Amino acid sequence: MANNSANKFFVTAMSLLLLLVVQTSAFAQGRGHGGGGGSGGGPPPGAGVDRGMGRSSDSVGRGNASERSNGRSDADLDRARRASENLKQADNDLRNHPGIANSLHTTANDLRSGFQAALAKNPNLTFGQFVAATRLAHNLGGRNPNITRDAILAGLASGKSIGQTLHSLGLGKDEAKAAIKQADRETKESKHGS
Repeated sequence: MANNSANKFFVTAMSLLLLLVVQTSAFAQGRGHGGGGGSGGGPPPGAGVDRGMGRSSDSVGRGNASERSNGRSDADLDRARRASENLKQADNDLRNHPGIANSLHTTANDLRSGFQAALAKNPNLTFGQFVAATRLAHNLGGRNPNITRDAILAGLASGKSIGQTLHSLGLGKDEAKAAIKQADRETKESKHGS
């Protein structure tokens, strides 16, 4: 009889142990360690991000984020990187050549702020182009009111050169070349004079 009681006790203990293991596993599933919804604060089953190695970017119909967004994310990052590099170059130029701002009858901070605003529209814009546009607008704007810095910058943003932009704003080709040459000379003088 003692042997029979020992067997019942052993079977009962093993059953309780098995039940405890199953319950612990089920509890872990409901707390975010598996796919259960539970009260763990995660999304309900079937919602949210597909997880798992078998569902990664190498699966059929899925690619990485930039492929699915037609490269918009990468393009935006690239634009921001170029704009940042161009702004750093502007800071270096203004620090090394303070005469640039003085020759344009402005301050370095105002010139930097204007360049930063222009970079938001055209991250490919270089500081040299911005200075040239500012100088050309200053030199030509009195006789040609449609030649403004913004108009020149818009031409550059559309893919035109400064010469093409000046020509489209009403200057003859020879006049545009002469104006660009004069602006370049004045910029060089302002750098060497500082």
